Amino acid sequence: MAIRQRAVLAEDKQERHHAILDAAERLLHRSPDRVANVAEVADEAGLAKGTVYLYFPSKEELLLALHERHVDDFFDALVGRLALRAPVTLDDMMALTRTHFLEQPTFLPLATRCFGIMATAVPPASASSFHQRMAQRLQEAGAGLERHFPELRPGHGVALLRRSFALIVGLWQMSSAHASEEAGPCGLPADDFPAELAAALRALWEGTIGRPLRVAAAAPEA
Repeated sequence: MAIRQRAVLAEDKQERHHAILDAAERLLHRSPDRVANVAEVADEAGLAKGTVYLYFPSKEELLLALHERHVDDFFDALVGRLALRAPVTLDDMMALTRTHFLEQPTFLPLATRCFGIMATAVPPASASSFHQRMAQRLQEAGAGLERHFPELRPGHGVALLRRSFALIVGLWQMSSAHASEEAGPCGLPADDFPAELAAALRALWEGTIGRPLRVAAAAPEA
């Protein structure tokens, strides 16, 4: 693959930044059980390895940046929906969950991997900056939830989002498609994951808000 020249303009640097993340995502999609090294990412992006290091000092920070891009896409969609006047339904939340967590095949494997590297392989300053940015996104989305659900006390919108994320990742890890053979009776059949997730999220949200959440009306039969 041809090696492109170094970016100079800010727009070019941003494009190069995303090109590297795109390359890392393609490699992760092809081999979700292993982490590509910087040389492999550089080759996939058509860049010199040193160029990748200019943007990401390590493969762990590259992975964290890719995870943050996934999370940002989710928050952009969620905040956009919460900005509308129409009441939020459980269907709305499940649609966002499916689109960004389930239909994006690298989201959950990468999120799980990043939990491990944050404490051991990412410099404390980078990890702290990441947590600060995520806290800001959570605050924005949490405030939107509280506008739609006045039953939520201040700060409980953020707590509900955190618990939802923990629930999604936890159930995914229990899925037999991702659990080890020693998982035993706690393993969750992979085919049951979407239905189990929908039921668990409904229980969490309705239990937290304190009332049944409205769902979209069923389409009339033809």
